[in-house]
Amino acid sequence: MFTGLVQSVGRVARVETVDAGRRLTIDAGPWQHRPSVGDSISVSGCCLTVSTIDPNAPQRWSFVAIPESLQKTTLGNLSEDSPVNLEHAVSASTLLGGHIVQGHVDGVATVQHINTDGQWRVTLRPEPSLMSSIISKGSVALDGVSLTIASVDFAAGTFDVALIPETLRMTTLSRWVVSGRVNIEADIVTKTIVQTVHSVMAQMRQGGSL
Repeated sequence: MFTGLVQSVGRVARVETVDAGRRLTIDAGPWQHRPSVGDSISVSGCCLTVSTIDPNAPQRWSFVAIPESLQKTTLGNLSEDSPVNLEHAVSASTLLGGHIVQGHVDGVATVQHINTDGQWRVTLRPEPSLMSSIISKGSVALDGVSLTIASVDFAAGTFDVALIPETLRMTTLSRWVVSGRVNIEADIVTKTIVQTVHSVMAQMRQGGSL
C-alpha cells in the first residue's frame, strides 16, 4: 500500500524484453531509500516488485512488468531516460499524508486540456467505466500522485485536478502534455461502494433477495 506522496523522481536506465514481459531498470538517483529484493515500489502509480539490485550501483533496481500491467498502464510506453515517480510502500507507522493507494492501476486517462493561467488546472478523460468512481472533492491517484478532484463533468466524461507548485516541483506532472496518457487509480473506498451498489441493483433487477 502507498499514500500517493511521491518521494523521488527516478529515470529509466534500461528496458529489456523478457519472457515474462518487460524488465525495467530504474535509477532512483539521489533518493536514499534502499529496498531489498521482493520489496514493493510504486513506479508512476504501478506497484512493482524489486527483482534485482545492481551490486555496483545500489540505487539501480530492476522490475518485471507482466503483460497485464503493460496492457492496463503506461509502463509499456517507457523508454530509456523516461522520468518516473517513485514511492516505497508504507508501514503501520507511516504518516498517511495522501490517501490509500494500492498501486493497482485501473486504467489510463488522457490529458484533454492544461490551463497554466494563474494556476495549473488539468482536464483528463478516463475510461468511461471509471467515471462512476470519480467524485468531486474525492481522491484519485494519477501517475502515482495523490490528488483531489476539483470538478467533474459527467456529460463530457472528464474531470479536473488543480496542481500546486510543490506537486509540480516534486513529481513528473509538470511534464504532462495534451493527449498524453497517465495512469489512474480511483479511490478504493469509492470503488468498493460503487461496486457494491451495482451488485445489489443487479440482484434486485433479477428478483433476488438481499
